[in-house]
Amino acid sequence: MPIRGMKKPLKKYATSRKRPLFRSKKVCRLCAEKIRHIDYKDMGVLQRYTTERGKIIPSRISGNCAFHQRQVTQGVKKARIMSLLPFVGE
Repeated sequence: MPIRGMKKPLKKYATSRKRPLFRSKKVCRLCAEKIRHIDYKDMGVLQRYTTERGKIIPSRISGNCAFHQRQVTQGVKKARIMSLLPFVGE
């Protein structure tokens, strides 16, 4: 029985060792295509970065850089106000 206040002894070997996951960094498609400005009227680009429910896809999933993610967000919001994109999908 361990003495009061003492910690339990550590196990000799770790039972489950996990290897670190190495994932390749996603490349911003807009930078690769050298698109400098995203227009709110360009529905093909904006629909690629929204879900069918109408949500904007985050940059960690889409792989956009911060510069282009801000432009996509502003474009989607302007297109929603102009009734080019729905606020909520069906």
